[in-house]
Amino acid sequence: MWDYAVRCASRGLHARGGAALLRDMELTHSALLPVIQAAITPVILISGTGMLMLTLTNRMGRAVDRTRALAGQLRERQGKDNRHLESQLDVLYKRTRLIRWAVVCAVTSILVECLLVLAIFAGSFGAGAASFGAVALALFVCSIGLLIGALVCFLRDIYLSLEALDREVEWAREQRPDA
Repeated sequence: MWDYAVRCASRGLHARGGAALLRDMELTHSALLPVIQAAITPVILISGTGMLMLTLTNRMGRAVDRTRALAGQLRERQGKDNRHLESQLDVLYKRTRLIRWAVVCAVTSILVECLLVLAIFAGSFGAGAASFGAVALALFVCSIGLLIGALVCFLRDIYLSLEALDREVEWAREQRPDA
């Protein structure tokens, strides 16, 4: 109510009675509510993409730790047959590059989603609803495209990790003394 009185005073108007004040406040809230509702979808998308980021960074950490362990084993076994370790390191290097691209796509998607939220608010209070719609659509499509890119890289990483596991199991079977 105080805010309303200050705005009226700054415009040289007199604050109206309680009924008019409530009506003006309802108009303000009713105009703002659809904007907030429209902004919720990108916010939920940000939350979901953040959960994907958590998974990706955990996978990146495990791949980096495994790479360091294998590199240490490779240094210790100088001069011996290291083809298996080298092939595992090659797969891990490919995986970390894929995860890096997935993280880049996911982070960029989150940034675009944040721009979309800002565009929704700016478009609702600014001029040019048609241009706002085109900007919002472009940002949304860009965000989803980046999210798809992150998921494709994530899926490829999963396939590579399973390939590495298959190689590891095959190598372990070949190394058995009874084989």
